[in-house]
Amino acid sequence: MANSSIHEEVLQGLKWRYATKQFDASKKISEADWKVLEQSILLSPSSYGIQPWKAFVVTSDELKQKLPSAAWGQNQPKDCSHFVVFAARKHVDQAYVLKFVQRTADVRGMDVSSLNGLRDAILAKTSHLQDHQSWTARQCYIGLGFLLETAAMLKIDACPMEGILPDKVDEILGLSSTDYTTVVACALGYRQPTDKYATAEKVRFEAGDLVQIL
Repeated sequence: MANSSIHEEVLQGLKWRYATKQFDASKKISEADWKVLEQSILLSPSSYGIQPWKAFVVTSDELKQKLPSAAWGQNQPKDCSHFVVFAARKHVDQAYVLKFVQRTADVRGMDVSSLNGLRDAILAKTSHLQDHQSWTARQCYIGLGFLLETAAMLKIDACPMEGILPDKVDEILGLSSTDYTTVVACALGYRQPTDKYATAEKVRFEAGDLVQIL
């Protein structure tokens, strides 16, 4: 059972975070902190564990300067330290499933043939999907959630961004002709002291309005 100090640490981190509007472009996330954030993305769950998405991490100043044009003029992509774009696979084909099954066998030291049941279950699921992208896109949000909470625990500011033009982001990052397409993004870095939203009272409904114990 977790002790009360851990409970308080988690809650304080969640209360501290907010959707940062103004980033200090002079402050960068350290390599050590980034490695933890990266692991939070990799360790996030997904259906069958197949991770049908990719996180494109933009740190290039040249690319970041182009991104506000794909974000309705918002400056978070330009001023943040790391801009993470979650892109979903357009299609989960047999080759990708087999790659995942082989990876599972390699990591767990198993004969790949012993995973035929898993392979068949995933192929059955994907073969019946009418729209692969709507399924893979939902997986991106799980990764985003893990990234946001980890950033809060590390006292790294973040701004999840759906206010982007996916096709434009794809164009800027060179994804248009790949197996991936932009779904959602997250700017990471450190807040400007002048960001008025940093001290604004957090507005949430009461627990009773949103959480029902059955």
